[in-house]
Amino acid sequence: MIRRSRTILLASALALLPSHPPLEAQLTDRTELIMALDSAATSHLEHELVAGVSVAVVMGADTLLMKGYGLVDLEWDIPTPEDASASYEIGSVTKQFTSAALLELVEEGRVDLDADVTEYLPDLDTQGHQVPVRRLLDHTSGIRSYTAMPAFGDLAVKKLPRDTLVALVSEEPFDFEPGTALIYNNSAYFLLGLIIEAVTDGSYEDYVSEHLFVPLGMDDSYYCSESAVRKNRAHGYDGTPGGLRRKSYLDHTWPYAAGSLCSTAPDLVRWNQALHGGEVLSPESYQALTTPAPLEDGTPTRYAMGLGVNGTGSHRVIAHGGGINGFLSDARYYPEEELIIVVLQNSTGPQGPGALGAALAEHVLGPRPELEATPFAGDLNELVGSYSGRARGRDLTVEVTVEGDDLVFTPDGSPNEIRPVHLEGLKWGQGNTLLWFVRAGGGEISELRMDQGSGHYVLKRIEG
Repeated sequence: MIRRSRTILLASALALLPSHPPLEAQLTDRTELIMALDSAATSHLEHELVAGVSVAVVMGADTLLMKGYGLVDLEWDIPTPEDASASYEIGSVTKQFTSAALLELVEEGRVDLDADVTEYLPDLDTQGHQVPVRRLLDHTSGIRSYTAMPAFGDLAVKKLPRDTLVALVSEEPFDFEPGTALIYNNSAYFLLGLIIEAVTDGSYEDYVSEHLFVPLGMDDSYYCSESAVRKNRAHGYDGTPGGLRRKSYLDHTWPYAAGSLCSTAPDLVRWNQALHGGEVLSPESYQALTTPAPLEDGTPTRYAMGLGVNGTGSHRVIAHGGGINGFLSDARYYPEEELIIVVLQNSTGPQGPGALGAALAEHVLGPRPELEATPFAGDLNELVGSYSGRARGRDLTVEVTVEGDDLVFTPDGSPNEIRPVHLEGLKWGQGNTLLWFVRAGGGEISELRMDQGSGHYVLKRIEG
């Protein structure tokens, strides 16, 4: 809150300087920016697999856009509310609320981030692994995600006790030794919800409502239900090759603390203002929430606690997306400009809200800087080979080849090659993907690391 006040005071002071553009120019620039933002959102709706979206763009105290587009109900041709007040299932945007709730309990001394998870959940079989609670928060626990298990397909539509899922997770082998890699993990956040319930003797739903939603005035945010009637709730649709269909059924027993919250664009703006303005957590807890911790070997990551952290300068962003049956979401905060962007969409498919969120950010901040390529002085042929390891939901093999002066990375099961630019040393990058090679004891190349923000995959060299 203090930072927003300083921003307003600074803007007022600059307005008194003779070199500052006239007020008419400022208003024109702002009007043109709002028109560009509105146009980007309108264009997003042109895709046949987009039903509707609610969009918010707020910089400091200035609301540049808060508007609904398209339809919240296709059968009845009901428009998305103009004021963006429709509520959506926000999927994995839920995770930052779970993280904040848990860190509140840490502040109260009721949870120890360094304690083994079995101290709170004794029925969980960790198969001899030590799993500190903090490893659940940043997806480095190694526990297998239940959404990657074939058995979950049958469970997803049933209403059973939540310990059913604990038993299912306990039977699955770990994807990696805790702390040695990062694979996006819904099981971890499901378990965090159970920890919150274990130490509070109440429900996760009630805790989040009473300790986060109500104090912050988030009156239109709640735990989702597959059956309850809610005013202004958007209906969700799944994108299929044949067009949009009503979303497939999912019992909200299971997304839980990993993805079962519902909210609106205005409420998520309020959440971001409160969270990043110091109203929710202590400075120490907020720092933990938004600072990615390294792996056990010191390798840096880009996922903190329910939030990804990417970019630099004015394009440094703290963000998370969400996807659940019938809905996609994107919520991002740019600290340097105090810019909040929220896009909530009531349909799934290739035209997702992340692309619109990024486009809106570029309208406000300018183009995102391209990765700066540097010459590679070594022998590219030394890096050629096959690299394999565990990725999200499957084993991944990447073939590395050379074409001219370029390295080409071809993941199995993907029609798209990755043609990154060389950054430094043994590191390459393309978009949000970083790739680098590791030498065994400083000698031969033994590993390929693939960092995609919400995943840090360790791929061992198997051929080359």
